[in-house]
Amino acid sequence: MADSLLPGSLAEDVEDLKAQIRALTAQVKSLTQPVGPDTEETTSDAPAPDEPDDDWQFPPFILLLDSPEHEGELRALVEWVEGVLVPGYLAEASADARWCHRWTDHPVAIARLHALWLSWQELTDPATCGYTGPSVWHRDHYDPCMRELRASSGPFQGCTKGEHQIAHRMPSLVPSAWTLSYMGLGAALSKP
Repeated sequence: MADSLLPGSLAEDVEDLKAQIRALTAQVKSLTQPVGPDTEETTSDAPAPDEPDDDWQFPPFILLLDSPEHEGELRALVEWVEGVLVPGYLAEASADARWCHRWTDHPVAIARLHALWLSWQELTDPATCGYTGPSVWHRDHYDPCMRELRASSGPFQGCTKGEHQIAHRMPSLVPSAWTLSYMGLGAALSKP
């Protein structure tokens, strides 16, 4: 596996991107600040390019999280996938559009669906994206993600009737993947 695909390298790339964003933010701020005889040129508000900006946070990408943050993020993802995505968007699984009701057993599906969910959170909030956000989400995030996930060569390629042990059903009838994957955890949490 190439170094650029390893989680450590990914974390370094994220840190590099954060530094670049801070530098660009400072540059934009200095270029858009009014300068004239009646105004003072101040740059003390802008963080230095190498100075960490404590207010900025990157999205909690699920593959980079450790327990218990990972479990909390997965639980929230499962609620969104099963409460919004499956009943509202997915049709019956077929050879051309596969789906696995045990999608939490597929790490690639978790990663892609988590990225899709992060974009959903941002692009369905008019305060951050205006009113075109949902259209952008469908075009730039949902459609490509579903093409990759549901393709015959995607992570669910072995998950159709006759090829896999898991019986597939219409997505609206899919049992909770959270319950199936974490029955032991759910039972342990429900005990007094």
